[in-house]
Amino acid sequence: MKRKLKLIWDFRGRDGLEMAKHHAIHLEEFAKKENLNFFEVGSKQISDFLSIAFIVVDETDMPVYRDALKPHRGELAH
Repeated sequence: MKRKLKLIWDFRGRDGLEMAKHHAIHLEEFAKKENLNFFEVGSKQISDFLSIAFIVVDETDMPVYRDALKPHRGELAH
């Protein structure tokens, strides 16, 4: 069974959520332009001063996303 990975970009500060939402738009645009598979793209506010943008991808596609987009971190997707 293939594993799904969540690639994450952190945005800090009071305007972090708006920046994360905007970044998520570009993540989806990139995936579609490059004809890459993905399961989910989104953003989430973690606290008043930390928000994230993320994309969930198949483990086999992760190197392409990692090398092109330089996520801050990644984790197994649930």
